[in-house]
Amino acid sequence: MTTSYLSAIQDPNTIITAIDTAIRFPEILDVCSKKYANDIANFKALVAAASSSSNLLASIRSTRFTADQRMSLLKMFRRSVSPVLDTEMAKKITKVTTDSLVNGLGHTFKPINLLKQQFANLSRDEEAALAALIGEYDTRGQLGYLLTGQFFDWFEATFSSYFSIDGPRGAGRDIELSSIFSDYIGSFPCDFVIRSLSDNAVRAIGFARYDSTRGGAQSDDRTGGNSDKVSKAREFCRQFGNSFRIIFLSDGPGLAHRDTWEEACRLDGAWDGNVRVTTLKTAPSRVDPNWLLGTTGTTRAVL
Repeated sequence: MTTSYLSAIQDPNTIITAIDTAIRFPEILDVCSKKYANDIANFKALVAAASSSSNLLASIRSTRFTADQRMSLLKMFRRSVSPVLDTEMAKKITKVTTDSLVNGLGHTFKPINLLKQQFANLSRDEEAALAALIGEYDTRGQLGYLLTGQFFDWFEATFSSYFSIDGPRGAGRDIELSSIFSDYIGSFPCDFVIRSLSDNAVRAIGFARYDSTRGGAQSDDRTGGNSDKVSKAREFCRQFGNSFRIIFLSDGPGLAHRDTWEEACRLDGAWDGNVRVTTLKTAPSRVDPNWLLGTTGTTRAVL
């Protein structure tokens, strides 16, 4: 294994990019109250009209609401009626029946009479607190989009004459490796692909993640998945004679967690140097053209 660049860094915090878009407390209360006022009003009306908590869930999962409205209502149901409800599953109204949710979770539902009493007398402060709970994770995923966008901007400003970079800057479908290489079988989603303009050859595939915080089992899942990506790519290239690099754009305070950082150091330089882990701050020294072209260590230079 090639020596890890990251391993020589004593303090990970010196290379981490802090992307700050969060609204502070108590300002968040006013912002969320305005954003979710209509959804809270809808929920209160549904509670008042419901004959049971199960009936309330069925009303929320009707087609009368948009996907965004329904998700807000489901979050309120989870917070006030059944904290074990999986909102990601419950939002799939064409694939998951309300009966199946009620059969599995109905015993955890708060009685409708108590719910009616509580929501008929909500104070403004209580509504503000509920709005804040609904909007607690509104920025989840946005930091990753901002990270990717900033990386794309830097890459294009630096290498636009020599390389192209493709992939979704915000919410969008990942690039499947099978759409790049017809001989790859299976699912292998990538966040971006780098090609050399001279021959349109794939020079690198990349994965971008911004972790505000990360540790324990979550870190194990993330880092273990990254190692699996490297193993799959390496075997594919060995079997079919392809050649490309892997870039893990990993940033955010969560990178400094000991287990996450140690795994990043192990990944960096793996596959005989074909893998590099970088933050936005280290990208100028880590994502260099000679490495992308496989000429690192020779006298050839692109720029």
